[in-house]
Amino acid sequence: MRKALKQYAQVSPYLVVGLALTLAFVLYPMAKGMYISFFHYNVIKPETSESAGLSNFKHVFTDPMIGTALRNSLLMAIVTVPGQWIAGIVLALLIQMKTVRLKVFWRLIYYVPVISSWIVVSYLFRFLFADGHEGMINYLLVDILHLIGEPIGWLQNTGTANLVVWLVSIWKGAGWVMVLYLAALQSIPRSLYEAAEIDGARPAAAFLNITLPLVRPLTAYVIINLVNGAIQAFIQVYAITQGGPMDSTQLLNTYLYKQAFQYFDFGYASAISVCLGVLIFALTYTQQRSIGRDRIEF
Repeated sequence: MRKALKQYAQVSPYLVVGLALTLAFVLYPMAKGMYISFFHYNVIKPETSESAGLSNFKHVFTDPMIGTALRNSLLMAIVTVPGQWIAGIVLALLIQMKTVRLKVFWRLIYYVPVISSWIVVSYLFRFLFADGHEGMINYLLVDILHLIGEPIGWLQNTGTANLVVWLVSIWKGAGWVMVLYLAALQSIPRSLYEAAEIDGARPAAAFLNITLPLVRPLTAYVIINLVNGAIQAFIQVYAITQGGPMDSTQLLNTYLYKQAFQYFDFGYASAISVCLGVLIFALTYTQQRSIGRDRIEF
């Protein structure tokens, strides 16, 4: 008993620091945001804020822009989650091949986008897909390859603007998926693949019947995190399209930001954030119940 109390006393300072940071930077902002959502909040003079009741939440369900932002956020998840997962596992399988040399070099190359700043990467893609002949992609398609006659207004059309946002998200996230699957693939006994090869199984069959089932817990973890990341996306849209053209590429987070820091409607922005938090919780809980029950072991 005395030994246990001594151990608790030794770790208690770290627990207290962690609890204090959680209270200061997680629980308090969360509670404050929920409180503000029930007011027409005046950020300059909070004491003059008027009670709004449930009107901010009613506005959330009647605002047509919320529908557009929700659609774009869901499309972001539908497109980028499979894109990042497929790209990441393909890269991991390629690097894992016996014939591939300089494995550390290729891991580094593919992981560089992950550790790069979102702002830097987003502005890079904004430059690449700039309108007119100034954009690198337009210059390549029009002046080098002569595949099209006129430059494409990538950021002036809803479809192509969303495409650019999806591409940068997939490009930046694939390396993270790759590293996780590389660790998982290295933990699978080679004897299983050797036995499958002796039985005449082709590589595709071995992948479907050995690799995928054994990395299923990791797949659940990856998908849950990718979906949550897609729903919470912000920087790529804010830096590349600013929600344009005509607010058609707004996401829930970018529309929330616009309401708070352009229109200074912090009450309504807080109501959107509360609804977004409920949506993320529901998605996470549903995914964990359906595909996240297995433990991840390496």
